[in-house]
Amino acid sequence: MKKTLFLLFALLFTLTACHKPKTITISNHSNFDRNGELVELNITQLGLDAMGVLADIDDNIVPCQYDIATGILLFQTSIPANSTVQYYWRELKDGEQRIVPQNKVSARFVPERKDDFAWENDQAAYRMYGPALANENPSNGVDLWLKQTEELIVDTFYYNEHQKGQSYHINWGKGLDCYKVGHTLGCGGVAPYYQDSLLVQGHYDHYQVLEQGPLRTVFQLDYDTIHINGKSYQQSLKITVCAGALLNKAEVTLKGEDIAELKLAAGIFLHDSIDNYRVDLSDGTLAYAENAFNELDRSPVGRNYSAVVMPKASREVMTQGSYCLLTEYKVSDTMTYYFGGGWNGWRYPTDADWFKAVSEFKSAIDHPFVVSVK
Repeated sequence: MKKTLFLLFALLFTLTACHKPKTITISNHSNFDRNGELVELNITQLGLDAMGVLADIDDNIVPCQYDIATGILLFQTSIPANSTVQYYWRELKDGEQRIVPQNKVSARFVPERKDDFAWENDQAAYRMYGPALANENPSNGVDLWLKQTEELIVDTFYYNEHQKGQSYHINWGKGLDCYKVGHTLGCGGVAPYYQDSLLVQGHYDHYQVLEQGPLRTVFQLDYDTIHINGKSYQQSLKITVCAGALLNKAEVTLKGEDIAELKLAAGIFLHDSIDNYRVDLSDGTLAYAENAFNELDRSPVGRNYSAVVMPKASREVMTQGSYCLLTEYKVSDTMTYYFGGGWNGWRYPTDADWFKAVSEFKSAIDHPFVVSVK
């Protein structure tokens, strides 16, 4: 009898322990506030019950992008400088449901506009050029669309342009495309740099959407033929777009014969003249600010911002009208860098605000949040 009671109490204790909420502590060791930053947790690796739910300190369910199959949980958090926040992983209560966040990112192929591939988050929107534009000599540069809202605007801009005749080169209240790419790297494109020459390439050939969620989307653009010193290479460019992120993450891989003294360049088109910039080679950051103009009538629309962050940058160079950061590269390796842009019409009133944001973005990469579970 005593043995039976002992086993029952032991079982009850075990069940209670299994269902006890786990405390997740996230620490910001930076000396600046980090707002709306995306956090990734692997529920399986943390040893948490896959059927649980994330709640804040007031026991409110936190909106999350959650893939039960992989255990990957994504959510946004804001943490003051040198502070911590706590969350709880607990069971769903009767009548509760997980909360899916509103869509803050998107990425898609745009066949109605000559095979553009366009994407955005709640900061800015972008596009790169596809095969249907081949006869117009496009580059593999990045086009920047300025936003004045957290709403997703890409689909609306394309629809209004092609169905209503409402040009996205004019600001109708939510932003505009006033950025000129030409045959350059545009706002953060990447190209081989060989024998002191920047080898800007052409349009992408294929695309893949690898992940599509409300807080993060990942896609890949593939280039069948990259020309370097008379030889052909294949390039993949994987881009990760996160809600709240100032810049996009890019992962570049070239396939082909090895080639000595090859570099990769990520750069910013300077347009008509060199304006205001900040470069810190030791930190791998390049930020640029310039006057922006409506493409239709050249009327001013404020200040346009762009940036490249290359953690392993070894050199900077101005060439072919672009300012680039360079890094040594070995064929078949993957090089990671970050790129993107903004506007003084929303969020970054001055050049100094933009430069500060880029510097803090790099610092956040170097000092990720620290997560502990008890």
